[in-house]
Amino acid sequence: MNTSNNIRAFQQAMPTTITKQRLFTDITRRLAWGTDAGFYRKIPQLVLHPANEEEISTLLKNANDTATPVTFRAAGTSLSGQAISDSVLIVVGKLWEKYRIHDNGETISLQPGIVGSRVNEILKPFDRIFSPDPASLNSAMVGGIIINNASGKSCGTHANSDKILLSARIIFADGTLLDTADEQSKTAFQATHSEFIQTLLELRDEIRENKTLSDRICHKYSIKNVTGLNILPFIAYDDPFDIITHLLVGSEGTLAFLAEATVSTEPEMHFKASAMLYLKDIKYACEVVQKLKHTPVTGVELLDRKALQSVEGKEGMPDYLPQLAPGVTALLIETKANTEEELLYQIEAIELCIRECETVLPASFTQDENVYNVWWAIRSGIFPSVGGMREPGTTTLIEDVAFHMEDLAEATSELQQLLEKYNYTDSVIYGHALEGNFHFIINQRFDSNAEVARYESLMKDVVELVTEKYDGSLKAEHGTGRNMAPFVAKEWGDEAFYIMQKVKKLFDPNNILNPGVIFNDNPDCFISDFKPLPLTNPHVDKCIECGFCEVNCLTSGFTLSSRQRIVIQREITRLKQNNESPEVLHELEKGYKYLGNATCAGDGLCATSCPMGINTGHLTHDVRHASLPTGSFGWNIGNFAANHFAGIKTGLRSVLTLANFAHTVIGSKNMTYLCNEANKMGLPLWTTAMPKAHKIHLNSLNIKPSQQKVVYFPSCINQSMGVHKDSPEQTPLSDKMTGLFQKAGYEVIFPEEMEKMCCGTIWESKGMYDIADRKTEELEAALWKASEQGKYPVVCDQSPCLYRMKEKITKIKLFEPVEFIETYLVDKLEFHPINEPIAIHTTCSMTKMGLKNTLVRLANRCSSNVLLPSEVGCCGFAGDKGFTTPEVNRYALRKLHPQIEANGIKKGYSNSRTCEIGLTTNSGIPYMSIVYLVDQCTTAKEIH
Repeated sequence: MNTSNNIRAFQQAMPTTITKQRLFTDITRRLAWGTDAGFYRKIPQLVLHPANEEEISTLLKNANDTATPVTFRAAGTSLSGQAISDSVLIVVGKLWEKYRIHDNGETISLQPGIVGSRVNEILKPFDRIFSPDPASLNSAMVGGIIINNASGKSCGTHANSDKILLSARIIFADGTLLDTADEQSKTAFQATHSEFIQTLLELRDEIRENKTLSDRICHKYSIKNVTGLNILPFIAYDDPFDIITHLLVGSEGTLAFLAEATVSTEPEMHFKASAMLYLKDIKYACEVVQKLKHTPVTGVELLDRKALQSVEGKEGMPDYLPQLAPGVTALLIETKANTEEELLYQIEAIELCIRECETVLPASFTQDENVYNVWWAIRSGIFPSVGGMREPGTTTLIEDVAFHMEDLAEATSELQQLLEKYNYTDSVIYGHALEGNFHFIINQRFDSNAEVARYESLMKDVVELVTEKYDGSLKAEHGTGRNMAPFVAKEWGDEAFYIMQKVKKLFDPNNILNPGVIFNDNPDCFISDFKPLPLTNPHVDKCIECGFCEVNCLTSGFTLSSRQRIVIQREITRLKQNNESPEVLHELEKGYKYLGNATCAGDGLCATSCPMGINTGHLTHDVRHASLPTGSFGWNIGNFAANHFAGIKTGLRSVLTLANFAHTVIGSKNMTYLCNEANKMGLPLWTTAMPKAHKIHLNSLNIKPSQQKVVYFPSCINQSMGVHKDSPEQTPLSDKMTGLFQKAGYEVIFPEEMEKMCCGTIWESKGMYDIADRKTEELEAALWKASEQGKYPVVCDQSPCLYRMKEKITKIKLFEPVEFIETYLVDKLEFHPINEPIAIHTTCSMTKMGLKNTLVRLANRCSSNVLLPSEVGCCGFAGDKGFTTPEVNRYALRKLHPQIEANGIKKGYSNSRTCEIGLTTNSGIPYMSIVYLVDQCTTAKEIH
């Protein structure tokens, strides 16, 4: 047990390179980072973000010397309590994303902070993939995937982390670094750790000489198994360094730190097909799986009736799901091949097997990825979806067991009966049936002794069923964690567990690495330290804190992520409800003002990777709304601006004119210095990308009459802002848009009194919902009139504004410029593509409107060399945050400039004026509306 003295001694020996920006002792960030996807909670006393191996080495040596427990955390998608600590938490994420490609992509070296799906993006040009495929691949990081030996529908035991790991850079508890691919490093380790190597070889020989134990190990690992430490390497490898490398797989941070892993990759199979089978009950479905095991399937996922129920009504799911009988169970089947011919042959072989089965509905394969991608995406989101259906106040728990194929039908049926026995009426069984690996989900209360006892009894009966009756795996892929630590010896037996204990003692003699995980002396640890989930806000109450949202949260790793905002708000709510710890409550509310509120862009991209579509931006808007009630000083300012909007625009133009004059007189360098200093004192940031003032003069636009008409509403931003001083284009966007429309033969209609008009986004972002809706209603009336009651399409030139308009205005055909050009203008224009490399940026609103591919398609019409930078989502400008909190904008775009530079790009294009200011500031090149590019690359098509 650690003490405050341990922590103090550890801190005193901290590497001086770890600054305050990477060391957190405040309760807000300790609570935020201490939360993972599991159902346990511990709050660390110290959170660290080391940046390199040297810092990790020093930290571990200090921890070892001061007997201070440490726990490693990557993405925090762990489900079994592996990534939580009440001592020191070491986070390796955004600072650990480097990689090196070898042998034309056949092998790759990866730091632990790279997201799994990102590895596949890196390997795509080589036609290779990273074979471990957990359902959390789009969120989980490489370190967690390997250290937990996480797997999914296709990799099974043949292509999991243990099978593909070639070498590793490892930092031991005493701070020693070992590179198992480097002969010099191995020689040095042999010299300093000779007893370590000798003990390891003795353990290897002891296991091999014990045939009963060796056979048991082979039998246990013939199916998925991550219970306890991975002791298969003692049989699979002779070389001690190979054994060390592979002992780390599945060790859950209890043995050493994985600083880098070199793995082999697999060739990508491009020909795929899937089918959905509906069978009468779960037992019969498992019998069908036993038959399918002998066919060329690459994946078979089972979804019981409750799992199907959790996705009823979701996009892409068939309408007949609600009519299926109570016991019906689905099998989602996949087969892959290298050629079309091979795929068709495999489909025929599988269908021959299926024809012998009694299906509830006719079954057939589809090669349409639009169809089967929806199926597989829904399968990946079952756990959060089921969690979202839970009764308020309950916690969602997930376990994953595995059975040998010959036992599958009987064992699974008995598992279902156990859940029924303990009255878990909303429980779900689903998972990787082809590997005999099933997850079961229960929604559990822990607010009474009776409920805790019910859960305890269920788990003990599950342990008996899996280990005693069927000799299966209590944990197949989620890691042992805290919830199965008391039962490791029960599953493996004393001899095998003794070997695991010896390995732990060898690697971590002082038990400082993730204590309590895998090895825990408390037999009740699985019913302790449950995470509270109080009802907080209807927009986020369904969140189970899985972390899937974080890959799309632009402040994740900077201030708070979308998940962490929910965590903190829940704790604030809990403390208020219980009238508990007023000092902690005060600190959380104080810390949240900047970390949670001020730096949240409210862009909503978090919802795009959340299986339940939770938009944490709504929570942020509600928090802001609560701080600006109707009649308050802030609300009155907002209301005044709404009522005098034309005057506000005039004032803005005056400010822009003055700033541009100063910029011209004193130069960019001096202007930038002065404005940066002013920003440090709290003033909004001005940059050289700021535009000159602009006002639309309709009489000068020379609009020609035509039978084809379009209503054009220039956003208030583009009514007031022109181009910046050094822009390669000096024509304001409104003029350029009008000219493009007329080039295509359209008469342009402007709404009346548009100087007063706004979509309402400005007020919505501040939580002033009533004012926002009022402005939207004013705009709707003007557009309704201008479009002759919806007769003509309406275009808005600012994608964030158009997004709100589409949400609120339903009786008018509304278009974003890219969408309108692709829909109405492509056949009226002649495209003349340029060879110049260009970059494009998809705004968050375009992504939410499903226009990303449309933007890419239009850009490719205009240029033969288009870059959509990777890992650049929302730019973080967020209306005015690029002025008020420019650090958010900088962080969001930190990966943009290197890609721009590497590809020799001189111009970028997007579809939001404010976003373009931030993009220009942080990329080193000018960003403009895509309309400029389309106008440059097109001429009017001749009519014959």
